[in-house]
Formats: sequence, structure tokens, C-alpha cells
Amino acid sequence: MKLLVLGGTKNLGRHVVEAALAYGHDITLFNRGLTNPDLFPGVRRLVGDRADPSVLGMGARSAPSALASGNRADPSVLGAGEWDGVIDMSGFLVRDVRLSAAALRDRCGHYTYMSSIAVYASKTTPGMTESAPLRPWPTGAPEDHFTMDLYGPSKVRNEALLSTTFGPRASSIRSGFVIGPYNPDFSNWGWALAHNQPLESAARPSQPVQYIDARDLAAFLLHVTVEHIPGPFNAVGPTYTIADLATIWRSTVPNPPPINWTPPEDRLHLPQDGSNDGAFQLNNSHALTAGLHLHPPTQTAHDYVTWIRTGNTPPPPPH
Repeated sequence: MKLLVLGGTKNLGRHVVEAALAYGHDITLFNRGLTNPDLFPGVRRLVGDRADPSVLGMGARSAPSALASGNRADPSVLGAGEWDGVIDMSGFLVRDVRLSAAALRDRCGHYTYMSSIAVYASKTTPGMTESAPLRPWPTGAPEDHFTMDLYGPSKVRNEALLSTTFGPRASSIRSGFVIGPYNPDFSNWGWALAHNQPLESAARPSQPVQYIDARDLAAFLLHVTVEHIPGPFNAVGPTYTIADLATIWRSTVPNPPPINWTPPEDRLHLPQDGSNDGAFQLNNSHALTAGLHLHPPTQTAHDYVTWIRTGNTPPPPPH
């Protein structure tokens, strides 16, 4: 299939492109060319800023900085190309997603959007399915400016406009913590085990947590796109407590180091009072039925530690 990946050279996006190439798909990357520009040298790369309407073939004048050096995109390249599927890994600002949706509406078979579990209005309700209430858009909030307060509402708004634009040709994949090479989540645990240092967690031991292996999430994004499966999905694994998950991770190395429950910094930013517990007890049955496959947690931990031990350094946490 001809697939267009918006982003694709950072964190989870790398896994998506690697999975697509392994299946023999014809990949086109569209991004600003700023992150890992030499990655995937054999893949067609279109360089431009999705915030620029002219790059998307929508007629406005292109700013001089819209195209980066190296592989240069035709100023209207996304307006001219056609793809069987689009996987949007870089859609944060509502303005940008609105532009890409309009430009690609009649030029792709399916549009898959990387969303977030931050879309849900409740953070305390366990067992939420994809039909649970979503966060409202704040009155007067700008669509062209990003703040962490707008992260969840922006994902909700983007999902809605894509659903309106593409109908059953749209999918939204909601995930939380993503663990694996090139990804920062739980990287401190992977680094600690790789270097025989104590695991650190400021979360309470009974804190529920869900995550997904980056390889599993990438494969599901690709599967939904190729098979044109509509609808939102909770792409998460089963719920563990932090204490149980730490035990699982420690079991993957001989003579595991101890756990430090009082580090000076909380890498996971999870409240101690349980006010976010529901966000990590989501119902994932819809995604499993649609074809989500999950690595066992021991395999995820082992492979991540091995990746670090072979000389790789995880990226820093985003905040």
C-alpha cells in the first residue's frame, strides 16, 4: 500500500515506519526535516511545515522557511499526492490537523490519528470504554497555540474534526505510556536495570498503571490503517500496580537492584491521592478485538534493557 506518515522520525513514529517497511509498504514521510533527517534514507521524504497552507496545496503564499534543506517538497505536494492511508503522528495543534484533514480529504483512503488517553473527562472512573465522556474545549481557547492544559482538549477536538471530515475512513488511537527504544516513558527504569542501579518511583506502590510496548502500538496503528478499521481505540495494555510492574521488570535481570520509593523527582508525574487512577484502568477490549497484540511485560522490559545495554540512550522525558 501507499502510506503517508506525518512525522515518522521520532519516538513512536520510528517504530511505525520500521513496521511499515518490514511489511513492504510504499512509504512517504512528510515532516519539517528537523528531527533525524538522515533516518530511513531509502524512503521518499517530503519536507515542509504542515502549518503552511501552501505546502498542503491550499493556495496561500509559502513562507521562506517552510521548506528545509535536503529533500525538498513541492510547495503543494500534499495537495497533489494520493495515498491509500495516512498515519498522523504529529498532529497536536487543532489548526494544523484541520489543514491536513482538508488537504487530504479526497487524497487518501484512510486517516489514522495518534491520539491520547488524555481525551477522557474523568480521571477517576475505572473501566472506561471509548464511549466515555470526553473533555470539552475551553471557551475562547486558541487553536494555533499549544499548552499542556490544552493537550487533552486538543486531541478531542482533532478526533472530532477528523471524524467529521473522513467519517468511517478515520481512526483515533488513544494511548498513554509507551515503552520501548527511542521512547522516554519508564526510561529511568530501563537505564537503572541496564546499569545495576536502584529503580526509582515516587508513585505510591498501589498506583494503577497501563502502558503499551511501542512495537505493539506501531503494529496496531499500521493494522488499523491498512485494514481501514474505523473508530477510536484504547490502545493500552492491562492494568498493573506500580509495585507489581517493578517486580516484573526486576525479574528480567539477575541480582536485581532494590527499589527506591522516595526519589527527589517523580518521572511519571502521578498524583499520590488517586485522583488520576481511572486514567490507567481503561477498557481495551475493543482494540484487542480489532487486532491489537501485546508483548508480555517481561519481554518489553528485557528488550528495552538490552537496547540500552547495547549502547543506546533513551530520550529525555517531554516534561
